[in-house]
Amino acid sequence: MPRYEYRCKTCGATFEMRRPMAQSAAPAPCPQGHDDTVKLLSTVSVASSASAPAPAPAGGAGGGCCGGGCCA
Repeated sequence: MPRYEYRCKTCGATFEMRRPMAQSAAPAPCPQGHDDTVKLLSTVSVASSASAPAPAPAGGAGGGCCGGGCCA
């Protein structure tokens, strides 16, 4: 179940809630009991323990063998 981040307009507290995607826009009361909250836009990060290094950017200006002019 995804986590969504909310901020209370009354006290300024930021909190998270796990809820189904279909309920992401439903009202989310603040842990202090206030009802005036807004859903924040959050970034998503996905990683695994077996993740490989990021591939090199594509393009001919990287200075590699064929990009750097060492190919005959």
